[in-house]
Amino acid sequence: MKNLYNEISYKTSKIVTRKYSTSFSMGIYFLDRKFHNAIYAIYGFVRLADEIVDTFHEHDKAKLLLKFKEDTYEAIQSGISLNPVLNSFQEVVNKYNIDLELIEAFLHSMEMDLQKIDYDRKTYERYILGSAEVVGLMCLKVFVEGDEKAYNTLKYFAMKLGSAFQKINFLRDLNADYYQLGRVYFPGVDMTKFDYQTKQEIEKDIEVDFALGLEGIRRLPKSSRLGVYIAFVYYYQLFQRIKNLPPTEILNKRIRIPNNKKIRLLFKSYIKHTLNLL
Repeated sequence: MKNLYNEISYKTSKIVTRKYSTSFSMGIYFLDRKFHNAIYAIYGFVRLADEIVDTFHEHDKAKLLLKFKEDTYEAIQSGISLNPVLNSFQEVVNKYNIDLELIEAFLHSMEMDLQKIDYDRKTYERYILGSAEVVGLMCLKVFVEGDEKAYNTLKYFAMKLGSAFQKINFLRDLNADYYQLGRVYFPGVDMTKFDYQTKQEIEKDIEVDFALGLEGIRRLPKSSRLGVYIAFVYYYQLFQRIKNLPPTEILNKRIRIPNNKKIRLLFKSYIKHTLNLL
């Protein structure tokens, strides 16, 4: 029995999550405890792949990502990995019957980040599907605990929420993506001419995704609703902050929500949930 190793593996994924994302860590904390390990495992997996393509510049990123991909499928098939993050992830994939096509779509988007792509609408939507929407679906698989009818009902809304989060990330990280990594995800956008009209068109698109995402949150089981709503509130507040800033400021620095404001948002979200206003 490898119970002790599994415990260590989940704790490793938890450390990865907490070190890389305070906002998602807060959201996970307010999920039912039975979901904590599974969502930490999913985030840990996603985070490692993202780090390979975004930060390991002194290494052969294509080789590392290929090895990560091979190790992922081997772990799922064999039911174990000596990489603790992959070991916890394979446990979740096998326990909750997460479709391999979701994992494949995610890894494909990571592979896209290794290429110089001039994104059009089709490749933009394909990237968002793999980098964000399918991650939402992995989490939804956990939240519905095998209820396929609930999964199919909520699937569209979960994808839209993931899409909103990713598009906010694109706006938040414009500076690093453009100047450091040479990436422009928004189709047809010339960053040398990033103006108010361009920014507002992107924001209108995000508003639609947020509205659909919130509708889905309201339909989630109570065991996961508050945790997902807290992540929603954080991202929506970040969105409002970005909307109130000029394009030049968005392009020149990474936009953040101060930790003290995150705590206030957390408190308000909890009160709203407690009063059944969700």
